[in-house]
Amino acid sequence: MKNKKIPMRSCVVTKEKLPKNELLRIVRCPDGMVIADESGKLNGKGAYIKKDMDVLEKAKKSKVLERILETSISDNVYEEIVNIINK
Repeated sequence: MKNKKIPMRSCVVTKEKLPKNELLRIVRCPDGMVIADESGKLNGKGAYIKKDMDVLEKAKKSKVLERILETSISDNVYEEIVNIINK
């Protein structure tokens, strides 16, 4: 029996390679809107961050998501990410 391959992605903050289900994808849609993509399948430019509050705080301080997605990110997007992490 063949083992199923687990997709690995890198966190943009910690640079760790983790299984895709341990990360949260943040997407800049073609219309310019930035949203958290729990399904991991939305169209647009994406960046993965670890589902951890410390990592989110570091990302917010260093503005790494804003650099990678090449747009400004509002506080309600960060609040949405906090709600998803705390589920």
